[in-house]
Formats: sequence, C-alpha cells, structure tokens
Amino acid sequence: MLPAPLHLALRRLLQVDRPVLQRTDDEVTAEMYQNYRWNFAVNLLDGASFWFGSSFISSTTIVPLFVSKLTDNPFFFGLAAVIAQGSWFLPQLLTANVVERLARKKPVVVNLGLFLERMPLWLIVLAAVVATRSPGLALALFLIAYAWHGLGAGVIATAWQDLLARCFPVERRGRFFGTTMFVGAGAGTAAAGFSASLLKNYPFPTNFVYTFIVAALGISLSWFFIALTREPVRPVTLPRQNQRQFWGDLRRIVRADHNFRHFLVARLLLALAGMGSGFITVAAVQRWQVPDAMVGYYTAAGLLGQTAANLAFGFLADKRGHKLSLEISSLALLLAFVIAWLAPAPEWYYLVFGLQGITLSAIIVSGILVVMEFSPPDKRPTYTGLVNTGVGLVSSVAPLLGAGLATLNYDWLFALSALVSLLALVAMRWWVREPRFV
Repeated sequence: MLPAPLHLALRRLLQVDRPVLQRTDDEVTAEMYQNYRWNFAVNLLDGASFWFGSSFISSTTIVPLFVSKLTDNPFFFGLAAVIAQGSWFLPQLLTANVVERLARKKPVVVNLGLFLERMPLWLIVLAAVVATRSPGLALALFLIAYAWHGLGAGVIATAWQDLLARCFPVERRGRFFGTTMFVGAGAGTAAAGFSASLLKNYPFPTNFVYTFIVAALGISLSWFFIALTREPVRPVTLPRQNQRQFWGDLRRIVRADHNFRHFLVARLLLALAGMGSGFITVAAVQRWQVPDAMVGYYTAAGLLGQTAANLAFGFLADKRGHKLSLEISSLALLLAFVIAWLAPAPEWYYLVFGLQGITLSAIIVSGILVVMEFSPPDKRPTYTGLVNTGVGLVSSVAPLLGAGLATLNYDWLFALSALVSLLALVAMRWWVREPRFV
C-alpha cells in the first residue's frame, strides 16, 4: 500500500474522483466522430515529434554506438538491447487491471507520462556530459535513465492504447497510425542526416550531448500535443477484480480463445527473432571499423524503410486487416538477418537497416492495433497487456541469448535469428486467422 499522501496525490493525477456522466454507447461513439479531426491532428503532431526525437536515440544505431564508446563488454550491449526491446512491453499486464477500471485514460498518459516517460531523457544528456571524465558512471547513468524512460512508457502504455481505441474507429485506426508513423519517421529520416553530421563534426562526447538534447526536446514536445487530446470518456461497467480473479481471467482467455492463443505464440516467435537486432551495428563496427557518420546513415536507411512502410501498412491494414502486415514484417526480418549474416561489405547493411525499418513499422502499426480487434472494448487493456508483457519477457531474454552467441560468433547469432523469423512467418501465415474477418 502507498502512504496516504502519495495515494491521494496519485488519485488526483489520475482524476479518479472526478464524476463521470452516464452515457450510452451511441453517445460516446458520436463524440468520437465529432472530435475525430481534432484528435487526428494533435495525435499526428504527438507521434511526429516523438518519432523525430526518437531517431536521435535510435536503439539499433545510436544507443549501441554510444555504449561502445564506454565499454567493449558484450554484456552491456545485450543489456541495452534488453531495455530497448523489452522495457516498453514488460509492465503492461501489471497495469491492465487498474487501467480497465479508470473512466479516463488520458490522465494516465499525460500526467503520469510526464514523470515516467519524458523526464528521464534529460538524465541521458547528463550521461553524455560526464562520459569522458567517468565512463563507468556515464554507462550506469545512461542505462538507468534509458530503463526509466522505457519502463515508464510501458506503465502508461495500456492507457495510451485504450485512449487511441476510444478516439479512432476501427476502420480508421490503420490510416491514422500509418500516417502518423509516416510523418514521424519521415521527419526522423531527414533528422538522421543531422544526427550523422553531429556525430561526424563534433568530438566525443560533445556529439552525443547535442544528439541526446535534440532527442529530449522532440520527445518532450510530443507531450504537449498529446495533452490536447479530447477523450470520449466512457463509464466503467466492469466489476472490480482482485489480483487472484484477474490472473484467473487471463488463464480463461488463453484457454478459450484459440485464435488469440495462436496469435500470441506467433507474436512471441517474432519477438524472439529480434535477438540479433541490437548487435547489427556492433557487428558492422567490429568487422569493418565503419565510422560514426556511417552509423548515422544506417539510422537514415532504417527510418527510410520505416517511413515507406508506415503509410503502406496503415492503409493496407484498414482494407485487409493487420495479420498480412505482420506476415510481411516477419519476411522482412528474415531477409535482414540473412543479409547481415552473409554481407560481403558494410554497404550491404543499408539494406539490412531498411528491412529492419519495415519490420519495426509493421510491429508498431499492426502489432499494437491488431490486439484491439481480438478483444471486446471493456477488456482491451487485459488483451494488450497479456500480449505486450509476453513480448516484453521474450524480448528481455532474447538479447541476452544474443549476447551469448555474439561472444562466440556473429554469424551464428544472425543465422539463428533468421531461422526464428522463418518460424514466426509460418505461424502467422498458416496458424492465425485474421480477427476482423472471423
């Protein structure tokens, strides 16, 4: 139990005690369509500024490069990859029971998000400032702040996903998310050239100080835009559950919903396939001693692939459902690891990162939105939490497995990642039915 003053402060932050008007589903739906254009605009600006900032702290390029300046121990590359791939996913199931019983989701995203997701980014800037004088302190500070940012984003994630589902009808979610990611990744692609220039033209650690400042500014700006969202508040109708009842409900869902269970297995395979993602940049640096600026251009290649795929996947998903997008992402990841494994020159890695960008696009656009179509509206946080925490657990273990293989040979790591990508493709294609058309 929290101390009474902290408990009261949390209730005020979440606006738990504000009254909620009793409204019908038709009235809530009418408000959703009434505010559709406004919410589209402000959430588009939120996503665009967030992904612009995120390109300056890319988990596949910038982060491994910064860590490599502080240590050559593969364990820390694996730990950074664990944080990048697992931290957003892990907390979601732990928050689902609470979030389901909140009439308002926006206060979780905005009020808690300021402290849990946005503030830690400025500590990452501080880590770069002290990198020369104390590399060990800089590494510790960076990893703590990076984990704080990722886990904090995961704590508010179920509320954010439910907020999006409330604001956008199912037949328009794909185009909204795809357009938002297209604009954001497009801005990030342009910005990647800027990050490459910063990394090239300034000495270490000044180049990373400037890079991380831009990341913090962009992601902080996105908070202002999402705070303008007009949420259609829906009264809570579910009875309160204790934790034992909640976990029992999870077991019932997994046993009874066969198609959802098959999807969960396929999605976990796709997460496991990412075991090699955090080591591609390091492999290129160690194999060919590529310069820092080239790593910045690798970021641009990844963002270019993501930018092109975002818009395509958004409109494709609205017409054909999200399963097809996830099949394409599995195929793209398979090809990326095969090329990383067999590449004869560092220039081939532009294609590797481009394919990784395509995979990331589908995982973000369709990996998030498809879960909403498996679940009834009142149980969205439970379904999203179940999938995403499962993905987080696998994504936390996968880079550690990757780190072990990387100490032996990068070829083994990329070959195994390609094999698991193939298994994910087979499972998603022939074992899962598109939930929208079932």
